[in-house]
Amino acid sequence: MKARWALRSALYVAWLVVTVVPWAIAVLVASLFLPGRSLYWMCVGWVRLAIGGARIVCGVDYRLRGMEHLPTAADRQSAVLLAPKHQSTWETFALPALMPHPLAYVFKRELLYLPFFGWALGRLEMIHIDRSRGAEAWARVATQGRRIMERGVWIIMFPEGTRTPRGSQARYKTGAARLAVATGAPIVPIAVSSAKCWPRRSWLLRPGTIDVVIGRPIASAGRDPEALMREVEGWIETEMRRIDPEAYAGSPAPAPAAWPPATS
Repeated sequence: MKARWALRSALYVAWLVVTVVPWAIAVLVASLFLPGRSLYWMCVGWVRLAIGGARIVCGVDYRLRGMEHLPTAADRQSAVLLAPKHQSTWETFALPALMPHPLAYVFKRELLYLPFFGWALGRLEMIHIDRSRGAEAWARVATQGRRIMERGVWIIMFPEGTRTPRGSQARYKTGAARLAVATGAPIVPIAVSSAKCWPRRSWLLRPGTIDVVIGRPIASAGRDPEALMREVEGWIETEMRRIDPEAYAGSPAPAPAAWPPATS
């Protein structure tokens, strides 16, 4: 069985390489004359190929629920901040393909150095940061994030900052909550059980169905970022235990932060 998974995974990686090189070259050329949103949707074409390839070659499918919680077509100029669980590369590819609106990722600048993929990524209006710069990195997120969201583009930030193994969680950082409070945009929590099929730091994909569940927007106006992020964490981790109970056996979800705060 593992040998079959390994062969199919190797074919999938080859599919990614074979398709990303000409696609990235086309994006680099098109960036000379295409407007930003058109270039974005051109790039989304490749991530749809990536997700489709995972389904066809490796048997990795998905179930999507909660799309009704996102702004409607008539209200898509309303910016939101997406805060997904991060377990694998799958959701990095899948979320732009699944969302009906342009996204701007906040990501570490090292990704820009990846041949072809990173070069094309650098032509899009995203927020790339140097994590070692601390306060300076946050200032960049706040400044660029506000400007991008004013144009109605949705920001996407992984609250844990890095991919986590199946059944575990990293510390939920407050960057997404701070940006949401600063801009007044609601946070949309998203649970993703991608590690069932594509574990972190691995290119060995297993057949199965990934659940993607979009929660109701959580208002940020007047909130304390710490309490806001605890509420986001509580929803995501509770939902993760519902959609992937096998991975979280015996692991209780964190209690959501109370809001408004109790008074004495």
